[in-house]
Amino acid sequence: MDFHEIALKEMRRRKYSPRTIETYLYCINRFLNRTQKEVSKISKVDVKKYLYELSERNKSGNTINIHLNAIRFLLEDILNKNMKLNIKYSKTPKKLPTFLTREEIRKLLNAISNWKHRLMIEFLYGSGLRVGELINIRVKDININEGYGFVRNGKGKKDRIIVLAKVVIEKIKNLIEIEQLESEDFLFRTNREESYSVKSIQEIIKKAAKISGIKKEIHPHTLRHSFATHLIERGNTLSEVQGILGHKSPETSMIYVHMASPKLLSVKSPLDN
Repeated sequence: MDFHEIALKEMRRRKYSPRTIETYLYCINRFLNRTQKEVSKISKVDVKKYLYELSERNKSGNTINIHLNAIRFLLEDILNKNMKLNIKYSKTPKKLPTFLTREEIRKLLNAISNWKHRLMIEFLYGSGLRVGELINIRVKDININEGYGFVRNGKGKKDRIIVLAKVVIEKIKNLIEIEQLESEDFLFRTNREESYSVKSIQEIIKKAAKISGIKKEIHPHTLRHSFATHLIERGNTLSEVQGILGHKSPETSMIYVHMASPKLLSVKSPLDN
């Protein structure tokens, strides 16, 4: 039985993202190669032993959880084994994500000489987008006159509204006019009239970070963290930030309250009294 092909078809049927499919297949193959057993003879003990080995190799909590979910998918959903893998998740350390100050954002943007590349990064930060959302934005998703847009089929297969920074609106108008973009076109296209890749955006940011001299490790998602933190600092409510980021629960957005500057949040130290 080709478990790889069966798992692939089932994940596609469930409309898992390409990234999730690739990750799950990798984890499943690693597990099967490690156990060296017929699938019918795999036990819960084998699963626990494998996860323990990952822990011993200092794999992060997130990594172990992903392997567990992939193995559970294979054994319970594909093979219908009544194993009930109610193994406790490995706790992920509560680590605050990296974010840039507003001055660092300015330095990063000023380090990008290509005008379209800069516009993409301005849009990424200015609307709090995930990088996958940025490269999939189409002209029809942007309501320039009203100053907002939509992310279509974002994380969780949901649509959400996004704000457009005033500074990018005129630039987007110029981009559409210069490249004669149609409604169905990707807003940001390469010279081959294709959408940009995630790797391309990563490289733009990596190069700008090096030129700007910012010592922090910066990724596309760092700009989303920065966007959310700066909204909180400006006095936006948690529910507003939750909505604009597309988070399911306020707990997910709560982390940005802890990251925001206490001074800008108007928090007074009791020592002052």
